[in-house]
Amino acid sequence: MERRDFIKNGTLAAASLSILPTGTLFAKDTGKVRLGYIGVGARGMSHISEGVLRDDVEIVAICDTQESSLKGCRSFIAKNGRPAAKEYTGSTDAYKAMLDRKDIDAVIIATPWQFHYEQAIYAMNAGKYVGCEVIAGLTVKEHWDIVNTSEKTGMPYMTLENVSYRRDVMAALNMLRQGLFGEVIHLEGGYQHDLREVLFNNGKQYYGGGVEYGPNALSEAQWRTQFNIDQDGDLYPTHGAGPIINYANINKGNRFTNLVSFSSKAKGLANYVESKSPGHPNAKLNYKNGDVTTTLINCANGETVMLTHDVHLPRPYSLGFRVQGTNGLWMDVNKSIHIEGKSKPHAWDPVKEWFDKYDHPLWKKYEKEAVGAGHGGMDWFVFNAFIVAVKNKKQTPIDVYDSVTMSVITPLSTKSLKEGNKPQEFPDFTRGKWKDRKSTFALDDSGF
Repeated sequence: MERRDFIKNGTLAAASLSILPTGTLFAKDTGKVRLGYIGVGARGMSHISEGVLRDDVEIVAICDTQESSLKGCRSFIAKNGRPAAKEYTGSTDAYKAMLDRKDIDAVIIATPWQFHYEQAIYAMNAGKYVGCEVIAGLTVKEHWDIVNTSEKTGMPYMTLENVSYRRDVMAALNMLRQGLFGEVIHLEGGYQHDLREVLFNNGKQYYGGGVEYGPNALSEAQWRTQFNIDQDGDLYPTHGAGPIINYANINKGNRFTNLVSFSSKAKGLANYVESKSPGHPNAKLNYKNGDVTTTLINCANGETVMLTHDVHLPRPYSLGFRVQGTNGLWMDVNKSIHIEGKSKPHAWDPVKEWFDKYDHPLWKKYEKEAVGAGHGGMDWFVFNAFIVAVKNKKQTPIDVYDSVTMSVITPLSTKSLKEGNKPQEFPDFTRGKWKDRKSTFALDDSGF
């Protein structure tokens, strides 16, 4: 209720702009954003929970093939005192009838990865803004199709990469822009998250509930596990690549030029199943996705990037960020910073004192609005950024070029591994415009 009151009472628009460059939130307010949702499972419901708190959002329609998801969403919307949304279901093409409606401004796509491409293409052709969860397509061609369709239709496409708005990530960005790290030399990030209990369950319990996957399992285990069986490569690069794009000004004066991937043997998932249920057939599957995949990327301006995908082994959660420049570095694994001339020689400083001092202005300003939002508040930031862009009929802060750049790493990584760790040329989705484009991400609050 605290978050609802902040939004309802207009605190966002009234807050002081003194700590930011010029810009006004909702400056061209066109009223409510009429949203449609494709996919209202676990991740889709996170976006629903943000939508019901806002008086500037009307949830017009929802689409899902599973009654259990529709039922949960239906109940949640009603409990929050919002009008019932029109439901579309019955087939994987049901979303088309929803998107053919003229009273929907934008769509949130939170379906399994294999459906994102076709749904996004259809939505842009139907004149809708697209906010899509974090895999844009499965092939390089599909990523090009998304760019071409966005350019042809004029409809923005935004990958809803929430980690780009994580508080420590943005504090490091603030420090970088103020020159604390010096000139950027090397960047690291990734997805290092023990997903074994997510990829397997018994269909009744999400965590620790069995070793099944597929139609009889719950949530992501219904579909995500199959990717780990069928495909080697960095299957989930955007959590690391999204922030790195901003650190290195990718597509804005810099670009990724080529990449190469290496993948370890795959033992973690089979070992997990065997430990939970000795002799189970799923312990004998040939899991193609290596337990640790490492991708190295070159940049046009000479920086190097390393991404890590590590989700099959026992480990604490970490995205493994490292921002290293000529004057120092931040590493999120040990929560430490070293700045030459300010830190003791050859010694780490605790990160808190630095990030408290250089907390990003947007987080200082809007932290109360983000209280209670998913993933430590960053879900509010990414959802708000999308809504503000739609209301103001402007470009999204994570645009189509950045969106496909962070996502296309998956098929490029897979191709590199198939070809014996052969380097892959990175597509220039901007067609040369990167040389003259300027970074605007989180420079003011006109859309984040």
